[in-house]
This record gives sequence, structure tokens and C-alpha cells, in this order.
Amino acid sequence: MTEMLFREDPYARDADARVTGYTAEGGIVLDQSIFYPTGGGQPGDSGVITWATGRMEIATTVKGEGTDIALVPAEPLELPAIGTPVQQSLDWERRFAHMRVHTALHMLSVVVPFGVTGGSISVAKGRLDFDMEEAPEDRDALEDELNALIERDFPVSDLWIGQEELDASPWLVKTLRVAPPRGAGRIRLVRIGDGEDQIDLQPCGGTHVARTGEIGRLRLGKIEKKGRMNRRINIHLDN
Repeated sequence: MTEMLFREDPYARDADARVTGYTAEGGIVLDQSIFYPTGGGQPGDSGVITWATGRMEIATTVKGEGTDIALVPAEPLELPAIGTPVQQSLDWERRFAHMRVHTALHMLSVVVPFGVTGGSISVAKGRLDFDMEEAPEDRDALEDELNALIERDFPVSDLWIGQEELDASPWLVKTLRVAPPRGAGRIRLVRIGDGEDQIDLQPCGGTHVARTGEIGRLRLGKIEKKGRMNRRINIHLDN
């Protein structure tokens, strides 16, 4: 079992840990991780781990068995022994870009209120596929509306609910083809805004910025037709 430190503090760049095991593919399992594993359209984190006698570049991070998180070495080097204390250091610029894009996609789902059929996140851009027949008529107006919401600098927070509560509130789930992440019967919700100014609340296991103002200005990219009832909308970070 790996403790998910990125859930407690997505801004943590360094942390201590201890090696608890390996995967069959050569991944390193730690007792606690600031590295986010690939999932929900968000790529796994990269960075470095160091220990008393070694240093290893981490190419990506994936989910292991059960609640394990595995760090994937960039090169096939000798792994630190089980029980070894290590220091984790994120590629912070890459992670922070993922956080900005991920939160931006939640904002996009606010201004385009249709079911989501897919999505992906990268360092400079992201996209969502919507269950909609026609593309938005005025892309400039859509871009302006999205940036106006971002500039309001809403706080971004999370809360946890039970599985039964989610089942009783199906409107919370915007993704039509991917089930919300469930852990021990609890579901994490990401909230944008607060009180009367809340604009979004949906299940999500990813990392996000603390306030929407950190996203910066966005540019709307291509709006593509991917099927009779599928429109793909791309967004780009402007800085």
C-alpha cells in the first residue's frame, strides 16, 4: 500500500520515502509517493529519486497492484534494495503544467455543459470529447467565457463522499464512459468555487491548482468532429 502524498499536498516537490517492493516490470514501489500515477487522462509524474549510494531518473509513474504506486526508471539500472530510505524529487514544471491543464478542463466542462466521453492532458494543452451533435457556434465567445471564469480566481478544493451518496447524485458524474475512482467506498470530489459561488463539483482523482487564476489565459484550439455525437475541443495554455 502506497500513501498518496499528492492527495494531501499537490504542491509538494520533495519527500522522503522507503522502498517496499518492486513490480514484475521493474517499477519501484514506495511506502508513500508525491508522484502521481497515470490515470484519468493525466500522465504519470517524472522526476528523480536518490539514496545514500545512488540516483535514478524516473520516466513515469503507474498504478501497481491494489493501492501500490510504482515509479518506472528511465534506464534499466540496479534498483535500491527493499527497505532503502530514498528522497523523491518531482519534475515540478511538468507536474504544475498538468495541474493547470487538468483544472482548465474542469472549467471547460462548465462552459460546455454536455457529457464527457474522453479527454487527455499534456504539458501545454488538453482536450475533452463531448457528447454533442453540433460544435459551439461562436468559438471566440466560448474562449472569452472560459477565460473570464478563470480570471475570477475561484478556489479549488476537494471533499469526500460515500458511494451511496454518489449513486444518489448521478448528476455529479460528467464522464459517460469512465467510472469515477472509488477507494474503500469513498469518492473524491473536486470543487471549483465555494458556497453560492460554486461553479463545478465532480469526481476526480487527479491533481489541481489551488485557485483558477493559476491556470493563466487559455487559447481555444481545434474543435473537431469525431463522430455523429462527438465533438472534441482542444485547449492550450497561453504561457
